[in-house]
Amino acid sequence: MDLLTEQIISAAIEVHRILGPGLLESIYEEALCHEFTLRGVSYERQKELDVIYKGKVIKGQRLDLLVYGEVVVEIKSVRKLEDVFIAQTLSYLKSMNLKRALIINFGEGRLVDGIKRISL
Repeated sequence: MDLLTEQIISAAIEVHRILGPGLLESIYEEALCHEFTLRGVSYERQKELDVIYKGKVIKGQRLDLLVYGEVVVEIKSVRKLEDVFIAQTLSYLKSMNLKRALIINFGEGRLVDGIKRISL
């Protein structure tokens, strides 16, 4: 386990402990950002991401959070993580030339069951 992802997961567990499952993703994102601020964790929210197609830059893609410029964090609030979420997160990592991501599903009863680590 690396220290940075552990910091992110710890903050997410605190948010889930207080709010529980069943809210909108945007609520969890706001709460997690507040928790990061309280803990002094550097992040960018709704970071724009360019997609390159045959030399053309296509705008419009955004990732939920980028922590310390190194770890992509995608926030979900669903019953079950779908494969498409993993594929989407992998494409973010490739586009940004990054190595690590977390998908955090606040929809789970126990948050530890809703954390998916992804690395390239």
